[in-house]
Amino acid sequence: MRRSPLLILFSILVFAACQPQKDPELKKWEEQASRVEIIRDDYGVPHIYGETDADAVFGLLYAQCEDDFRRVERNYVWATGRLAELLGEEAIYSDVRANMYMTEAEAIAAYESAPEWLQELCQAFADGVNYYLATHPEVTPQVITRYEPWMPMFFSEGSIGGDIEQIPTRRIQAFYENEPVMAGLESYEEWKSPELMEEPAGSNGIAISGELTESGNAMLLINPHTSFYFRPEVHVVSNEGLNAYGAVTWGQFFVYQGFNEKTGWIHTSTRVDFIDEFVEDVKETSDGKLVYQYGEEEKPLESFDISLKYKTAEGEASKDFTIYRSHHGPITHKIGEDWVATKINWDPVNALSQSYMRTKLANYDEFREMMNIRTNSSNNTVFADAEGNIAYFHGNFIPKRNPEFDFSRPVDGSDPATDWQGLHTVDESIVIKNPETNWIQNCNSTPFTAAGEFSPKREDYPFYMAPDQENFRGIHAVQVLKDAKDMTIESFIEMAYDPYLPAFAELIPELIQAYDQMGQNNPEAIEVLKDWDYRTGLESEAMTLAHFYGMTYARSVGSINRFIDHPSILGEYEIPEKSELVEAFDRTITELVDDFGTWRIPWGEMNRFQRLSGEIDADFDDDKSYIPVGMASGRWGALAAFGSRSTDNTKRLYGYRGNSFVAVVEFGDKVRAKSLLAGGQSGDPNSPHFMDQAQLYADEEFKDVAYYREDVENRMEEKYSPGMR
Repeated sequence: MRRSPLLILFSILVFAACQPQKDPELKKWEEQASRVEIIRDDYGVPHIYGETDADAVFGLLYAQCEDDFRRVERNYVWATGRLAELLGEEAIYSDVRANMYMTEAEAIAAYESAPEWLQELCQAFADGVNYYLATHPEVTPQVITRYEPWMPMFFSEGSIGGDIEQIPTRRIQAFYENEPVMAGLESYEEWKSPELMEEPAGSNGIAISGELTESGNAMLLINPHTSFYFRPEVHVVSNEGLNAYGAVTWGQFFVYQGFNEKTGWIHTSTRVDFIDEFVEDVKETSDGKLVYQYGEEEKPLESFDISLKYKTAEGEASKDFTIYRSHHGPITHKIGEDWVATKINWDPVNALSQSYMRTKLANYDEFREMMNIRTNSSNNTVFADAEGNIAYFHGNFIPKRNPEFDFSRPVDGSDPATDWQGLHTVDESIVIKNPETNWIQNCNSTPFTAAGEFSPKREDYPFYMAPDQENFRGIHAVQVLKDAKDMTIESFIEMAYDPYLPAFAELIPELIQAYDQMGQNNPEAIEVLKDWDYRTGLESEAMTLAHFYGMTYARSVGSINRFIDHPSILGEYEIPEKSELVEAFDRTITELVDDFGTWRIPWGEMNRFQRLSGEIDADFDDDKSYIPVGMASGRWGALAAFGSRSTDNTKRLYGYRGNSFVAVVEFGDKVRAKSLLAGGQSGDPNSPHFMDQAQLYADEEFKDVAYYREDVENRMEEKYSPGMR
């Protein structure tokens, strides 16, 4: 029997209606993925090509998730105030802190106020992560199951913790749990002091003009000192003018430290005073409302309630808090019985705009104009461009303050004269451009030595604009740059890894003099130090002795900063007694012998690179394989810093912070660069790119950067679109 065409059509329609329909959102993601191409080179570095900037951002986030989703996830769990859901109640005051400055509703409002181009990038961020999760069902999110376009508002600047992490959670806890002042700390100075034994965080940035290079082109050293694996290496390109290469903080959609064909930038952590504390005179009115005194008026204290979840052994629990804010900022702690508000830079739309715009600029003039946005609060910036300019910006977000008050300590919030008076312009801040030295350096050190004798003068600026101390890395950088000439990328790298340690040129002669006068117990060890040239190396027993003596000195004798600090910063230091130095050295020898059976230990046997897993908080093991490392701690003035430490489970020292992503860039008609990454691109131990740069890292051997499409394709290991790998 012949079927009616109408019946056949009806059957087809019924069949189609019964088939599962593709999720419209998934279809949209697939369409965007088709406009993105990811090329992995021979070191696994992703080169992402998109038709638009938003397409490139989509591919960038997808590629980051491929390399280490857990680190992307952790950054947003922390930033959005949900860390306790992952780690338990111990993290709940980190979440309180996040909500103090911006709630989810306020982040959504910030996103909705953003310009359309920025909203598109934020949406592409969310879509890239969500598409990764949709195409990788084997990956189970730990807290955030869906990423939203407002989330980058919480994580807009790129530094390790940004401004908000400057505020100790222990003080917030003391406020909410009514603990003693400063959560048990005895003084304001105590909480302000850094962790004594931690490797100094920060970065090195060095720019040299064409007057000092063989090619006549400007060059830039990009040398962040972060915790290892904190930033991967990426290259992101679009048909809308984006072509940026460098390091991106996991989960962010802009290259944080890097270069394009015409400009390069490296951020170094600043000590510019951009955070202030205001002691508020808070009282309760007769109708039970809280107000605070401000001049002659009483202003209502803003308050709102939040409920935060946290993980327990039995499941999930929650805890309620009331957040208070004055016009200065949220109430973060108490001093005595007085409530204190902490004011920081919080302008996420402009901060995110500035962070992204930075990556697409063509020369110094455009870069200087971008700096006028003034939201990069925690960083200095060293710059170079293809026109031959080199420059340095000390800070960027710098509040103007009444000079009659000491803002290094909490000020009276009831006095309107203590309010910030706007921001300093870029012209008013410390800027260096094309100094006659033909070099600029900043190693988290004072700007007043950044260009040698052509540096700015301390007396020309308010103290709060540059309270930065000198450090031994800055001293070392000046030493090597004074002799720079006919530089190439290769000789620039050699200079950046110069093994001399200027801190020991101060510490060791002082010790030897004391020992010659008073010491008797360990003359052989002292002779080893007498023969030392203060240069680190794999075979150096003197380096091992000096490192452990230096750490003992820091714990029990005093600060090595006494050799270099400007008196106006911390005042005069006490000079230790010779007996203290001898005792510290003898104790060092005793501890080495107790732990290792001898003090004669080559540095490379003690100082190790080891990566056993992709865990964020990874362990080390003395009995497992390692790579010997000859580099040393930045605290001793090592430009190529390798911060290492023992743990509860180890006696040897294992690297955890310092040189991570490093690049040297030469600008000209075409850009040329070499780079190196600690360990490798991937966080997956099963990936060939988990440890493929580790030996290169220890050997100080850089790889060539594939920047131009032809070079990328010549080194192509894999090419695919998101979702098609």
